[in-house]
Amino acid sequence: MNKTSSISIVLGAAVLAARCFGADAIDVGSRLEPFVDDYLIDAMRGDVALRLHKPVPQEVVLVTDKPWEGNTCAYYTIFQDGDLYRMYYRGSHFDEATRKPAHPEVACYAESRDGVHWNKPDLGLFEFEGSKQNNIIWAGPGTHNFAPFLDRNPQCKPEAKYKALGHGRRGDQRGLFAFRSADGIRWELMSDEPVITKGAFDSQNLAFWDVARRRYVDYHRGFKDGVRDIMTATSDDFLHWTEPVYLEYPGAPKEHLYTNAIQPYERAPHILLGFPTRFLPDRGQQVEPVFMTSRDGRTFRRWTEALIPVTAPEDRDGNRSNYMTWGMVKLPGVDDEYSVYATEAYYTGPDSRVRRFTYRVDGFVSVRASARGGELLTKPLTFEGKQLLVNFATGGGGSVNVEIQDAGGKPIPGFALADGKALSGDAIEATAAWTGGSDLGTLAGQAVRLRLELQDADVYSIRFR
Repeated sequence: MNKTSSISIVLGAAVLAARCFGADAIDVGSRLEPFVDDYLIDAMRGDVALRLHKPVPQEVVLVTDKPWEGNTCAYYTIFQDGDLYRMYYRGSHFDEATRKPAHPEVACYAESRDGVHWNKPDLGLFEFEGSKQNNIIWAGPGTHNFAPFLDRNPQCKPEAKYKALGHGRRGDQRGLFAFRSADGIRWELMSDEPVITKGAFDSQNLAFWDVARRRYVDYHRGFKDGVRDIMTATSDDFLHWTEPVYLEYPGAPKEHLYTNAIQPYERAPHILLGFPTRFLPDRGQQVEPVFMTSRDGRTFRRWTEALIPVTAPEDRDGNRSNYMTWGMVKLPGVDDEYSVYATEAYYTGPDSRVRRFTYRVDGFVSVRASARGGELLTKPLTFEGKQLLVNFATGGGGSVNVEIQDAGGKPIPGFALADGKALSGDAIEATAAWTGGSDLGTLAGQAVRLRLELQDADVYSIRFR
């Protein structure tokens, strides 16, 4: 019996179990499904497994060298707004000699047309040491971790096109304050009182309009059983929030999590990606980003290996010197990768820095098979469209073969492995094809399974179109 036959027999057991228990088909429609979790996976056999990928370091894009900035600038937010890229961050400096802050914290702004070269405009809004020639956008409550976003709510009013959360105090009121802006530059409080008061908040506390769930979602820091952790709440109007609850991470160890950097994935907004910072107090206050994903906003699959290790380019092995920023963008003319950003040289001074990193599109996690090969079988699913698109990469002699089965595990005539045309090379959207063509229109709406036979290959995502 050859290897493929033996794997097929083992996979058949999973198919039989699904048939006996009447598993419901998952409706994927025509949406992108990245393999960031095992949601679609029924079984994997052979030398195949989910593999976490790490972003590739690129150039330094920002140095915090202005008098109102310094070596403890932090909590960066980056997003694209039309042809403009916007960046928000805390301007602060810690004097090593006096062991005290050198100046009050302020919220700063930078902008870019390409995501690489950033300008700090003189905005003339707030005075620093006798001059308003600076890029300070806010100097009131909330400057410690001012975190803006572009509101995607279709009902959003023009005067609140941009919103933000920031931790601060007003009298005896402490918590997260809500802000709004019409232009992303000039900000005002939406309420004189904090809108969220349950939590610790000394981190990057963020919110956004969740397009898949049609509500505002907040993620902020709390303490749970003596460990730094992440809380979440939701709102319909950004002012009245539900009681915050802690996130859940089934199977993950108990660890300090500082920032969270949670965001919907642009190409698959039903999936949330998070880049939380693991805090390591026993290693000199070292921090390192990790990766997690969720489909419901509260339960996350969290990977344990460091996403950006302290050995990445330079100055990441000190106290709090390795945070991921909040945001992921595509740069102009670059369709096959996303840019993310991370900090370095915190405390070491006299400045700190932001460095760009890159992911291939959908390239966070893959189904990876070695040269020995293996197979993946999906759960029963239904789809819309006529073609199956595969985001994959293979080694020199590698391949990806696709079979379409009925819900009971029987190959559909014309779409068996023997009928398939092997995919090889590297493509973001390769069309799966068989000897009879690539048209799957007759199968749309039916419960089917995909069987992927891989050798020396990574499959990042699939999509029907």
